[in-house]
Amino acid sequence: MSPFVVAALVAFNLLVIFLLLAAPLGRRTLIQTIRIAAPRERLWSALWLLGEQSGWSGEIVSSEPVRGSIDRAKVQLSWEGRDGRPIEKLLHLSDIIPGERFTMRVEDDSSLDPAFWADYRDERSVEDCEEGSLVTLRRTDRYRGLAFLVFRYFATRRELARLKEWAETGAVTRRFLFERPATQFGFAVLSALILWPFFGLNLGGFILAAVLTLVVALHELGHMAAFRLMGHRRVRMIFIPLLGGIAIGGRPYDSRFEVAFVALMGAGFSAFVIPIAIASSSFAREAGHPAAAAVLAVLAGFCAFFNVANLVPVWKFDGGQVLRQICPGPLALACASFATLLAFLALGHLVGLSPTTLVAMGTVFAVLSLMMAGSGVKPRYELRPVGAFDRAALGAAFVAVFAIHFVGLLWAYARIA
Repeated sequence: MSPFVVAALVAFNLLVIFLLLAAPLGRRTLIQTIRIAAPRERLWSALWLLGEQSGWSGEIVSSEPVRGSIDRAKVQLSWEGRDGRPIEKLLHLSDIIPGERFTMRVEDDSSLDPAFWADYRDERSVEDCEEGSLVTLRRTDRYRGLAFLVFRYFATRRELARLKEWAETGAVTRRFLFERPATQFGFAVLSALILWPFFGLNLGGFILAAVLTLVVALHELGHMAAFRLMGHRRVRMIFIPLLGGIAIGGRPYDSRFEVAFVALMGAGFSAFVIPIAIASSSFAREAGHPAAAAVLAVLAGFCAFFNVANLVPVWKFDGGQVLRQICPGPLALACASFATLLAFLALGHLVGLSPTTLVAMGTVFAVLSLMMAGSGVKPRYELRPVGAFDRAALGAAFVAVFAIHFVGLLWAYARIA
């Protein structure tokens, strides 16, 4: 790819990351309304947290008023907390007109720090209309970045669609299109097609785009495997065309070791792929199959580049996550971060990148760090600390994984350049 195309692609991704994760949007209210062919009383019993049908969706395990209070309720959810037990919330109820509407806010949460809910308000109302009832959900919160706003928009739509199905049929059986494996496979194909023009609209360009998409999938599979090893009973992968993918566990993190291990396993899983790809490429070349050897060399190169880039010491990137968990203090974290960054820039120099490009890369990393600083969600209680032995083991694994990708990228560059 030409330097102009690379610069345009980097600039576009930075802009998208800023809009999704860092853009200050202030307080926003999402309003969703749906017409349901069911009596208002039935819908109120489902919407009202203390109603007889409050557990209609399966998400609320139990809901009961707080003893001695007329405007507070304690809710137990089916979602697992870090200890494997259901998450509990203490809710404050206001503006209550029985059978019509109420507003709630979260006072306490067994999973997240109460500050997460400081600006959140949820207003629910139901009214009679022709052919049934009209249900309206109004959700207000302060947002930083579009990602969570868009997520909450679709989550609200989903909740109303499921409520409509339950109220009209008596059951919730609908499986949403986004959750299906075929949909995620379609997103992966779409991602490859979007990348295709950047590599040239020919067969070779399509193979390169497909290999890069495969590399993203392998990286996320590593995170998913780590989640399973840490005891998560449900894991998912979501493909985001062009930007990559996200692996999602089934519960919040329980320890700093778990955070570091899951983050490192994205590149760690691919560290096993690179030697296999290198050996297979060499074997194919010796056997007289240059095309297969070239594709395998590209797989090794893309795998090494993508994963070593994820190990840079930037908050929210895998490398930044690992170093934040295993470094015992700010000084150690700063030293480890600068050492990793210098190793990454040295790698760039060895593969022939110009000083201008290296400076631009360092600038991009700095911008990403500033962009995403403080964007994490604070848990209700501190994660369990990492012991000295585990810290040393994770540190050694981080160095080993980085070294494997370092060597793999140099090997691929020597074969492809």
